Amino acid sequence: MQSPAESLVGRWQVDLRPTPDSDPSYQEFVVESVEGNTFTGTFYGSPISEARLNTDWGAVHFSFISMDGSGAYLHAGVLRDGRLEGTSNATGRGFLSVWTGERSQ
Repeated sequence: MQSPAESLVGRWQVDLRPTPDSDPSYQEFVVESVEGNTFTGTFYGSPISEARLNTDWGAVHFSFISMDGSGAYLHAGVLRDGRLEGTSNATGRGFLSVWTGERSQ
C-alpha cells in the first residue's frame, strides 16, 4: 500500500514569482524517492538536504534545505488536493518568498 507521502514523488513546476502581481517565475522541484519521514530530490537544480515529511495532519507537510552561492534556503510546504503551497526563507538574502506548485509529470 502506498503511503500518502509517496504522492509527492515526481516533477513539480514551482512558481516563485516575487509578488502576486508579478509574471510567473518557474523552477523545478523533483522528489525522487520517499522513505519513512524523509525524501530525496532537487530544487532549483540543487540537491536538497535535511528533508522531512509529516502526514499526521491530513495532508503531506514537508520541509528541506537547499543552497546556492548566497547561502541556505529553508523551504516548507504542503501537498493538498494535488497542489503544492509553500515558503522559502532565503537566510543569506533576507527575504521570505511564497510559492505554489503544480505537477509537471
